[in-house]
Amino acid sequence: RWLRQHEYVEKLNMHGILSASAGQEQLLTELLVTHAKIPVLIGELITVEIWKHKIFPVLCRLEDFKPRSTFPIYVVLHHEASIINLLETVFFHKEICESAEDSILDLIDYCHRKLTLLAAQSTKAQAMTSAELRAEPLASPSSMQADDVPPQELQKQAEVMEFEISLKALSVLRFITDQVDSLPLSALTRMLNTHNLPCLLVELVEHCPWSCWEAGKLKKFENGTWHVVPPEDQVKMTKLDGQVWLALLNLLLSPECQRKYRFDGFNKSQLLKLRAFLTDILIDQLPNLVEMQRFLSYLAVTEPAPPKKDLILEQVPVIWDHILKKNSGKWEAIAKHQVKHAFSPTEEELKLQARRWAQTYSLDMMEALAPDKPRCRVCGVEAAKRCSRCRNEWYCTRACQVQHWQKHKPACNLMA
Repeated sequence: RWLRQHEYVEKLNMHGILSASAGQEQLLTELLVTHAKIPVLIGELITVEIWKHKIFPVLCRLEDFKPRSTFPIYVVLHHEASIINLLETVFFHKEICESAEDSILDLIDYCHRKLTLLAAQSTKAQAMTSAELRAEPLASPSSMQADDVPPQELQKQAEVMEFEISLKALSVLRFITDQVDSLPLSALTRMLNTHNLPCLLVELVEHCPWSCWEAGKLKKFENGTWHVVPPEDQVKMTKLDGQVWLALLNLLLSPECQRKYRFDGFNKSQLLKLRAFLTDILIDQLPNLVEMQRFLSYLAVTEPAPPKKDLILEQVPVIWDHILKKNSGKWEAIAKHQVKHAFSPTEEELKLQARRWAQTYSLDMMEALAPDKPRCRVCGVEAAKRCSRCRNEWYCTRACQVQHWQKHKPACNLMA
């Protein structure tokens, strides 16, 4: 039943990407709002996040857990990436944000956790990730191999996936800040005071975890991979840079946000760090930053009034706490139960799952989503031939296909 739900999310995700690229996502948006599915997706997102933190490490520590295939575990890990990608696609629309209702607080907390993780990324970790991310597309059916992949290896894949998920959470947060005027008061309080998101965003501007220097060359992460940036483009703003600056504009220049935010000594000193980054070149690319520059100049010479204390009953997010309290002390028992009933499929069950996965990722859909031409699985050059049995792997020549056959054969037998 859960796998069927995952398939539905995957199909919605792919449909959303294709619809957005064609400017026709209105139908998907209306369906999600009409059937009140945004709170459901947020609940599912946080559930998988908790599974990754509480259950997955236990699975990897079990000495007697040697599954025939780690594909079912990979599907659960990938589920979080699929949901956050779908939310990034649709949260651009105001009605989607409003339809989240009280669960918007849970989504804000989720984004805060991911951005905190992103801000903690070291340059060394980024350089390591840049190599790993090119190894295997996150959504590719070929990620599922029938060879025995130890669960510990999946931990590395989960870490790589976590980086991309955090970047998606940044985009979702920016879309939430676009709607500050229509958000519940508790949402503003949570973003500004509970989590102090303006200072966290300043950290991202300062350290820019999607950018790193490697062997004397500047690399930036865009469209799912790291690219070497030519010298003439090194001052060019990326989409991720723009998301951070737009979120800061929304949070700092809104009159309601200014009234509620605490401009104390620490917060003020952190925000004034932004002045060093507001160069003429940056402002030429995002002219709205002129208003930010003026605000910071005003902030530097004034002492804003302390926020007015409103006597209100503040709403709090409930999904995360509810799941933790309900399952406290049961994580190992849950892990062992899932090993027995979910992650040890028979050969027939594994073949059925592989076929359903292949149907979900139809070739036409995958080719429409792929930003580049297919490349040879062996040597990496552009490929025009694919395996005639499973039609999943690409090769440039017959020689490369023969060379890769022993590794590809188990997965091919499952999907063919």
